[in-house]
Amino acid sequence: MARFLSSGNEQMAKYHDYRAVKHGYAREIQLKIDNSFDPEEAKRCLAWLQFMTGETFPIEQTNERYKVMENFYKALRDGFVLCKTINVCLPDSMKMNFQSKTFNPNCSEAFRAARERERIELFVLKCQQYGIPEANLFQTDCLYERTNLWQVCATIRALGTEFESHPSFNGQRWWPRKCEENRRNFSPEILRASEAVISLQYGTNKGANQSGMNFGKKRMIMRE
Repeated sequence: MARFLSSGNEQMAKYHDYRAVKHGYAREIQLKIDNSFDPEEAKRCLAWLQFMTGETFPIEQTNERYKVMENFYKALRDGFVLCKTINVCLPDSMKMNFQSKTFNPNCSEAFRAARERERIELFVLKCQQYGIPEANLFQTDCLYERTNLWQVCATIRALGTEFESHPSFNGQRWWPRKCEENRRNFSPEILRASEAVISLQYGTNKGANQSGMNFGKKRMIMRE
């Protein structure tokens, strides 16, 4: 794993330098997305990934947003850690084959970039098959092009919550418990009892009459 994070990042940093810097409205949108990135949540995601896979990679301890973003991006950009994490969660019938060419190193920078994007896409696909809602998934460019790292954190958090919600899970909990259905079954007598009650929200005319009602001026009938 270290060989991909050492030499790969230096070459890919040059690759990203070729992209034009955003200006105007696009820059404002990107700044808003970057400002939504939570350093504490990102460090928690990385710590959970280490716990799940046993991989060792540096985790930035500062709370400076852009330093944590850079560390988060470098640790996950090649897709290896993400794929190893989802492989731990998946049942045997759905596990990935790490002997395939998708996970083999390549000396060509162009092929390396294609392989890294393929791993990220595979991770997102497996997350969807695992049961994570599509709204919680990130797109490949959110991570690989660093366009929305906050959404990457949201996907990792959703994966952890889904993994810990399975009945067979009995390990250390890292994420809040998933909402569970709590169906109530009422007898027909209890359901009919509500029909005898008039909710004040709908108003009531109980005891209403015209006594004392006098709106406007009285009609004056005068003799000519």
